[in-house]
Amino acid sequence: MRKAINNRPYIGERGALIVLVLLNSALQLAGYDVLPFTENDVETFLTVVFNFVAMDAAYWKNNSLTEEAKQADKDMKAKKQAKKGKKTYER
Repeated sequence: MRKAINNRPYIGERGALIVLVLLNSALQLAGYDVLPFTENDVETFLTVVFNFVAMDAAYWKNNSLTEEAKQADKDMKAKKQAKKGKKTYER
């Protein structure tokens, strides 16, 4: 079942929007003002969040943070060097 959830894109974002809409509706029914967000506020917030997620993904992808990852990098470099020495022309 977990695999099926991971294949659905934007499930967290859609869930957050549903919660926001329900909260907004409940506040309106209770007589309170609508949530004080303008489109510009939401756009700025989403831009900041996207930038942090992209920065984190780029940092994680390009850096080996664990000892196992560092060892795997060494093994990969050794295999590439060995492959260059063989000069096989397989497709």
